[in-house]
Order: sequence, then C-alpha cells, then structure tokens
Amino acid sequence: MLEIGYKSSFICSYNEAETSLQEEIREKINLFKDKSNHQSLKVHKLRGPLKDRYSFSVNYKTRIVFRFTSKNEAVLLDVGDHDLYK
Repeated sequence: MLEIGYKSSFICSYNEAETSLQEEIREKINLFKDKSNHQSLKVHKLRGPLKDRYSFSVNYKTRIVFRFTSKNEAVLLDVGDHDLYK
C-alpha cells in the first residue's frame, strides 16, 4: 500500500470542488493506494515541464497530479481538469 501525502495546493483545489466530486476523488485516492489499481486509473508519467510528475484519472474530466517521493510514498500535488498540465 502506498502512503499518501497532500500538498496545500491539492487541499485547496479539493476544497473548491463540489461535494459529489470530492467523494469521487476520495474513492480514487483509496484505489490509488493499491498499486494493482494503477492501470485502471490510467496512471502515467507526464512530459515537458511536468516531467518529474505523474497523473491519474478521477473521471473523464478530472485528473490528480502527483509525484513519487519513494517506492511506497506519493504526494498529491493538485486536482482539476486538463488545465493542470499547462
């Protein structure tokens, strides 16, 4: 199981989301903690300016950007739509 940390930028974006989206985000984070779910969450490494970060899907529109701090730890950096990549 992955240990998850949260940056303040993630917490701010999460708090601004609608309640129904917050529930979906929590569900996906719980799935993310188990590495066997990473393929279904479409975990992938980002490129360009975000090349040291990864992303996974909450739903069709919403993504969570994160980075691994070790083999068993990840820090969630932000949550939102594809504008996160800009």
